[in-house]
Amino acid sequence: MFVSRAHLDEMARVIAAVEAVVATTRYCDAALSWAPEIARFDPGSPGGLLGFDFHLTVAGPKLIEINTNPGGALLNAVMGRAHRSCCAEVAGLSMAPMEAAAIEDSLFMDFMTEWRLQGKAAMPKSIAIVDEIPERQYLYPEFLLYRHLFARHGIEAAICDPGELVRRDGGLWLGEQRIDFLYNRLTDFALAAPAHDTLKLAYLAREAFISPHPRAHALYADKRNLTLLCDEAFLRATGIDDAVVATLLAAIPRTEIVTAENRNALWTERRRLFFKPAGGYGSKAAYRGEKLTKRVWEEMTQSTYVAQALVAPSERHIAGETASTALKADVRNYAYAGAVRLSAARLYQGQTTNFRTPGGGFAPVFTDAR
Repeated sequence: MFVSRAHLDEMARVIAAVEAVVATTRYCDAALSWAPEIARFDPGSPGGLLGFDFHLTVAGPKLIEINTNPGGALLNAVMGRAHRSCCAEVAGLSMAPMEAAAIEDSLFMDFMTEWRLQGKAAMPKSIAIVDEIPERQYLYPEFLLYRHLFARHGIEAAICDPGELVRRDGGLWLGEQRIDFLYNRLTDFALAAPAHDTLKLAYLAREAFISPHPRAHALYADKRNLTLLCDEAFLRATGIDDAVVATLLAAIPRTEIVTAENRNALWTERRRLFFKPAGGYGSKAAYRGEKLTKRVWEEMTQSTYVAQALVAPSERHIAGETASTALKADVRNYAYAGAVRLSAARLYQGQTTNFRTPGGGFAPVFTDAR
């Protein structure tokens, strides 16, 4: 995917503006007001890498959502390096803001920053990469890449299911190995499932250090937070400067929480809207308004949804033997503490991002060299 330097710079400004708002007390209080109780526990770190997903438009990049636990960072670094060896089209272009080898080292240092901010000085001796039945996960190959990354830096890393972990002797253990740091790839963002009680109790007791953690999801990834970030009156009440307000208002599509009071109006306007569950991820249970049926609309009353002004994605045209294929595209910026580590695209057909479209999926982003 080829993206202009101007668009990449603008996305970086939007991400920095989000961080400026999240740092305010008024925003934290508002975001935590609808978060689960566990989010009030502050382990001391930002909570790992974030994914800022944008659609590119003629009016500039539009931020459609923010995710904790964003998959694909290491995969895209590896793919970017592979493109260098096989694709003449990327000669003279650059990955932004850094090349693949630097990205890998930077991601590792972000983990170590998380570790230090959660109260440790020396390097961790062991890390567990945790997800439900990890070998069945679509991004399991990336877990292997992370294990290799940690091993290169002398840290023993294991990939495991949360059910394999136990608490004893004031720590979290995988077999006979005490786990210092947990790289959390679970989509149970509040650790609310009974199967995750061991992790939850160890986290709250500071027996193990977890990243990303529930507080990060509450402050960044709950879709209801977008209603704050596009509300001019709220933004000005946080005390941030006018330039930050203007950046966010220009970049974030109008978003509102679906309520009993506005449901009828939103149904009428549905063709101009996109609906997402507040705690959603991976485009699950997300609907383009024009595709909604009355049955699904009624089923949505069982969950909390937001309605976002529809922003059409840009397209990537790929030449074939007889004709070109148009793939929709969004651009994900992987960032830590407001600093972008790399940008990548997701190419797809259909109403939401997916990894089923032939020729689609992740694509490294290249731009003009400075």
